[in-house]
Amino acid sequence: MALLRSVATVGSYTLVSRVLGFTRDILTAAIIGAGPVADAFFVAQRLPNLFRSLFAEGAFSAAFVPLASGTLAEGGKPAVREFAEEAFAVLFAVLLIFVVLGEIFMPAVMAVIAPGFGKEPGEFDLVVGLTRITFPYLLFISLTALQGGLLNTVDKFAAPAATPILLNLFLIGGLLLMRGLGWHDGRALAWSLTAAGMAQFLWLMGSCARAGVALRLRLPRLTPRVRETLRIMTPGVFGAGVTQLNLLISTAIASTLPAGSISFLYYADRLNQLPLGVVGIAVGTAILPPLSRQVRAGDEAGAIATQNRGVELALLLTLPAAAALIVLAQPILATLFERGAFGPADTAATAGALAAYSVGLPAFVLVKVFAPGFYAHKNTATPVRVATGTLALNLLLTLVLMQVWGFVGVAMALSLSGWTQAVALLILLGRHGHYRPDARVRSTTPRILGATIGMVCVLLILHMVLAPAFSGPELGRLGALAAMVATGLFVFAGLIVGFGVVGWRDLRGRLRRLPA
Repeated sequence: MALLRSVATVGSYTLVSRVLGFTRDILTAAIIGAGPVADAFFVAQRLPNLFRSLFAEGAFSAAFVPLASGTLAEGGKPAVREFAEEAFAVLFAVLLIFVVLGEIFMPAVMAVIAPGFGKEPGEFDLVVGLTRITFPYLLFISLTALQGGLLNTVDKFAAPAATPILLNLFLIGGLLLMRGLGWHDGRALAWSLTAAGMAQFLWLMGSCARAGVALRLRLPRLTPRVRETLRIMTPGVFGAGVTQLNLLISTAIASTLPAGSISFLYYADRLNQLPLGVVGIAVGTAILPPLSRQVRAGDEAGAIATQNRGVELALLLTLPAAAALIVLAQPILATLFERGAFGPADTAATAGALAAYSVGLPAFVLVKVFAPGFYAHKNTATPVRVATGTLALNLLLTLVLMQVWGFVGVAMALSLSGWTQAVALLILLGRHGHYRPDARVRSTTPRILGATIGMVCVLLILHMVLAPAFSGPELGRLGALAAMVATGLFVFAGLIVGFGVVGWRDLRGRLRRLPA
C-alpha cells in the first residue's frame, strides 16, 4: 500500500524525532524543572511554534500541496519549481516584515499572550527577552515548511520528516551547555531554538537541490498562482491551526494560575505529542498529495477509500495509545522526568494534565485525517467555521473547568473541544458527499475499541502488581515501565489479530512492503 509506505516513512523519522524530544524533555525537567524560568521559556517557544504548526503542519501545506500537485501533473518539475519560487519570495518578504514588527512590539504581544507574568520581579522582562530571541525561528521554519511541502509533492517524504530531528539535537546541546556552564536564565535554550530553525532551512535547501527542485530567491510578485494559494490559505490559517490557537489560549490563561502550571501543561502535552506527531502528522501528510490527485482526476471513490484507510490507521494507533497514557500517566512521568529539579509533587501534578490531554488524542489525529478531505476540494471555509466554534467552546470550557480542576481543567477543555471539532468535520464531510465510512471501517472500529478495553484491563492489573517498583530506584522504575509497555503492546497486538482486525500474514506482508 502506497499510503502505508508513505505513513511509515514519515512516521519512522517522526518517531526518531520524538524519542530525541523525550531526551530533551527529560533534560529540561532535570535542569530547569517546573519553575518560573521553565514557564518563561515554554511561553517563549509557544509563539513561534504556533506559526510552525500553521505553516509546517497546517494552512500553508493545505493550500500549497494541492495546487503544487496539479502544477506538477500539468508541467512537471520545472513548472512546480517555478510555482514554489514564486510562493517562496512572497512568503519570505511577508515573514521578514512580520518578524521585525514582532521584535519591536514584543512587550505588547507578551502582555496579551502571558498576562499572568509580572507577579515576581523580572518575570515579565525574562519572557520578553527570551521570546525576542526565539521569534526569528518562525521565519526559518515557515520557509522550511514550503520546501517540505514541495518535497512531499514530488513524493519525497523522508527529508522533511527528518527535519525536526535537528531541532531536538540543537536543544539538547543547549541544555547540556546550560548544565555545564551553570547558566540558569534559559537564554542558551532560546538561542538553540533559533539556530535549529536556520539549520532545518539549510538542510531542506540541500534536499530540494538533490530532488531536482532547488529554489532560487526571486523578487516577490503576486502571480495568479500565489494569489490562489493565499486565497485558499488565508481562512485555513485559522481553521488548520485551531489546536495551536487553543494551546495559546490555554497558555495565556494558565499564566494566571500558580507558578509551574504552564510547565505542568507543557510536559504533559509533550508526552501526548508523541503519538499525535507520529500518527497524526504522518497520516495527514501522507494523505493530502494522493487525495488531491484523486480529487483532481475525478476519482471520488478512490479519495473516499484513501480517507477510510487513514481513519482506520488513526484509530488503530491512537485508541490504545490514549488509553495507555491515561492508565500509565503516573509511572511514565515518574520514570522519565522525576529527577533533579523535577520532584514527586511535579510528577503528580503533571500526571493529571497528561490524562486529561490523552482523552482528546484520537480526536486530534482524526482532525488531521478529516481536514485534508476539505483541502483537497479547495474548501477551507467549512473547516474555518468549525474552528471558530471550537475555539469559542475551548475558551468557555477552559474558564469553567479551571475553576474546578485548575490547570487540569485547562487540558480537559482542550480535549473536549478537539472531540467537538473532529465530530463536526466528520458530519460536514459526509454532508458534502466527500466521505462515508466503508464496510471495513464500520467493522474494524468496534473491534479496535474492544482490543483497547482488553489491553486496559491487563494494564490496570499489572499496575497494581508493579506499583511498589515505581517508588524505588530509577533502574527498577525503568524496568517496570518497560514491562508494562511491552505487555500492553503484546496484548493489544494479540487481540486485534484475535478479533480479526488484521491477520498475521497480512501484517507481515505489509511490513515487507515498507521501505528499508
